[in-house]
Amino acid sequence: MLRPSVQLMWPLTMQCNKALSAPSLSFIRTIVELASSCQHQGRLVRQFHHSPVTSNQPHATEASESSTAARQPETMDFPGGTVPFTSSLEFIGSHLTPSSPRIPCYRTLDGTGKHLPDAAVPHDLDQQMATDLYTAMAKLQVMDTICYDAQRQGRYSFYMTCAGEEATVVGSAAGLDPRDMVFSQYREHGVLLWRGYSFDEFANQLYGNKLEPGQGRQMPIHYGSKELNYQTVSSPLATQLPHAAGAAYAMKLDQADTVAAAYFGEGAASEGDFHAAVNFAATLGAPCLFICRNNGYAISTPASEQYAGDGIACRGPAYGVPSIRVDGGDARAMYCVTRAARALALRDECPVLIEAMSYRSGHHSTSDDSSRYRTREEMGAWRARDPVVRFRNWLVQNSWWDQEREQELRQNTRQEIIKALERASKVDKPPVSALYTDVYADMPWHLKEQLRETLDIIQKHPHLLPPGMPAE
Repeated sequence: MLRPSVQLMWPLTMQCNKALSAPSLSFIRTIVELASSCQHQGRLVRQFHHSPVTSNQPHATEASESSTAARQPETMDFPGGTVPFTSSLEFIGSHLTPSSPRIPCYRTLDGTGKHLPDAAVPHDLDQQMATDLYTAMAKLQVMDTICYDAQRQGRYSFYMTCAGEEATVVGSAAGLDPRDMVFSQYREHGVLLWRGYSFDEFANQLYGNKLEPGQGRQMPIHYGSKELNYQTVSSPLATQLPHAAGAAYAMKLDQADTVAAAYFGEGAASEGDFHAAVNFAATLGAPCLFICRNNGYAISTPASEQYAGDGIACRGPAYGVPSIRVDGGDARAMYCVTRAARALALRDECPVLIEAMSYRSGHHSTSDDSSRYRTREEMGAWRARDPVVRFRNWLVQNSWWDQEREQELRQNTRQEIIKALERASKVDKPPVSALYTDVYADMPWHLKEQLRETLDIIQKHPHLLPPGMPAE
């Protein structure tokens, strides 16, 4: 009877000892001696693999068995993983393996919104869900247009739209559970809208008034909501990714049936935080969805200057992470992928990487002029592929939407947003003293001194106080 270590290395089915010839027994003794020697050196070499020998097989000579074994790949259990050896010196990747297939892009609707008959749709949308999803996308589109124009009028300092990426954001939001914790980058306010964030709450944050939970300490569009499980936006790119990995690991330890969802752009995937977060999540088995919006531009840097490989999805397998590429302009595809990824993350206790291929139709922000780094023809061609119109076409084909409902929705949304902005503009700013609160439960002595000095300066120089902002 061979010891267990040899049995693992030598999967030989011995139904009858009589069937083994003398040369075969000699060969086995050689293997046993080799295994003992390797085991003594602290490693196990799977040097030979051989087909099972039964009493019905012809007797093989030692030379023929050795020849067969020599043709099999030799493997080694390195501490870093079990790998096969090769006698060929070959580099892989990039132009050296041009035949390597690119990761395909999953979609369920064609560019005009028609259903693709051969598309896998494991989580299809019923009429109510489909119309709810479209309503959120249309509202987001109207809100972005009005809020962008309001910034241009000088009502607040900054704004970013989701133009061209409405399906990516809202479609994925619909695929999540409301209890899932979201760590956004800054262009995912559609997730908040889907979860019930009101236009008044958006407007209060943009104006930074006293009704805003952050008390005006953040820039506009840096939304957050504890009630809606949406972590506050942070300006530095990719810092939210390690946080999401940690939150997902905590969920795993608590045996919760929720996931963390981290949104980011392809530019943020060049940050070290991306690699650290994905590797942490993979090694810890954290149920975290890494949702990349690959919209082609990191501000003015095109994707061609951002990476040389096959986008972002190809990085997942290198870290041992299940990955998929999806058409970010197909809301139904985004919904299906997100639901499937969430189920996979919970079932297998692993992170999942989703690369949503999209296009940023608008400027990066109100501080950007994208016509300086991309042509009007390019922008016009992509705006013609409006994902909101594409999804609406599918609804119309199903007789779930019509022009009357469309006009009513957009007119009502426009009026609601304008009124919300007017209300927010009339609310006072938080007092200057709020700068020193919300850090400690009891204000320490050094902050009390700083507050007192600040109030003294305001008393001496009242003209320095911004209009509509009380001192305390």
